[in-house]
Amino acid sequence: MDYIFEFQLWTAVLLDLLCGDPRWFPHPVRIIGLFCTWWEGGWRRLVPFKLLAGALTVASVLALTLGLSALLLFGASLVSSLLAQALAVFFLYTSIAARDLVVHSKTVYLALKDENSLEPARRAVSCIVGRDTAALNRAGIIRACVETVAENMVDGVTAPLFYAIVLSLLAPVTGIDPILLAALGALGYKAVNTMDSMIGYKNDRYFLFGRCAARLDDLVNFLPARISGLLLVPAALFLGLDWQGAFRVFGNDRLAHASPNAGHPEAAVAGALGIQLGGVSDYFGKAVSKPLIGQSNREIVARDILLTNRLMLLGSLLFLLLMLLLRRAFLCHSI
Repeated sequence: MDYIFEFQLWTAVLLDLLCGDPRWFPHPVRIIGLFCTWWEGGWRRLVPFKLLAGALTVASVLALTLGLSALLLFGASLVSSLLAQALAVFFLYTSIAARDLVVHSKTVYLALKDENSLEPARRAVSCIVGRDTAALNRAGIIRACVETVAENMVDGVTAPLFYAIVLSLLAPVTGIDPILLAALGALGYKAVNTMDSMIGYKNDRYFLFGRCAARLDDLVNFLPARISGLLLVPAALFLGLDWQGAFRVFGNDRLAHASPNAGHPEAAVAGALGIQLGGVSDYFGKAVSKPLIGQSNREIVARDILLTNRLMLLGSLLFLLLMLLLRRAFLCHSI
């Protein structure tokens, strides 16, 4: 049964690498986003206290996501266990976004080849970052792209896999097929992460309302971010990059970030490439000064986007292999 689960997990990962997220089908994350908008409006009308309304929104979205997903999987299992497993693999596949990260960042890289104008690159990078991009120079565009790929290695790849594998460990206790539990783990994580991306802002509208979503996202990313950052060190070694620099900057600068988690992969990437991340960025018309991460050993160049993609992909592969190894060890010990 262990080998079946691992085959199903690898199938989900390969589906993402081959297909990405086609825009023509109703992606579960978009549906979670609709849940978030729906519950936000409802709880804001019913509860005058923003902090409480935000917490109730988080609980409602999470409960609806997990409840509806479990209902669909249970309904499919009444028809056929194979149908339920196929649906679970589909859910798991949609929770991973490695291909989209590569495709969108490569679009930025290709746009930077236009020597006459930076506007195409600014438009391309605006699709994957939250900062204002209208005034970014060439180095700023590259830096924004590198930072978002490094940070979203966790949100888009390793954290969903982490919770998929962790929840699958409950299979012997619950008697539920591990791939079904894995799908619920990944979708539960995506619900938390989607809420953070929609309401976890520190502006007037969401400072109190989105606090619960932001804190929960920080909590669920705590372990995946640290493991991911650490595994980028051997990834740098295998790719012939500066693995010693990756380890040094990871150790020194991983906490030099407003987010308690984003700095871990960003620091490892900065050290591996010998570049400096952070600095001043504009958000909603306001300049925000971020702590500097890494050392500027050389000028940042467009090729750093491609190198970051390779680091992200190989680091994610090492993460998955490590998690599967730990899962096997846990199951063998518990028998």
